[in-house]
Amino acid sequence: MTMNKLLIQRLDPEVILPSYMHEDDAAFDLRASENKTVLPGKKETIGTGLKLAIPKNHVGLIWGRSGLAHKNEIAVLGGVIDSGFRGEVKVILKNHGEESFKISKNDRIAQMIVQPYSKSEILEVENLEETDRKGGLGHTGIK
Repeated sequence: MTMNKLLIQRLDPEVILPSYMHEDDAAFDLRASENKTVLPGKKETIGTGLKLAIPKNHVGLIWGRSGLAHKNEIAVLGGVIDSGFRGEVKVILKNHGEESFKISKNDRIAQMIVQPYSKSEILEVENLEETDRKGGLGHTGIK
């Protein structure tokens, strides 16, 4: 497996650096750099205390943690970190539950995958080639 170098600047020396929890993990955990409470039905932006230098031609994608979603109904909103961004990485959390959710400094709040991407040339056309797929938004059902 080829590994790229991910350069990290810690803004707070007490913040635990990201790490892969298992050898075969695709994503590493991001941790909170602050204490915050996400009220039911609300969202909060949580700092990670980190700046990242995502390698050129790569993107950092922030994803939710399945345990937070399953146990606490906490979801990540958004999460594309481009290679040219050098600000603090922040995570937007939404509380879909009925209880307040308390976050403490260094809690694992999200995970990030760094992956290569390809760019597309954007071209406007008058018509698109038709396919057999006409429906959308669950048109194939769940069974």
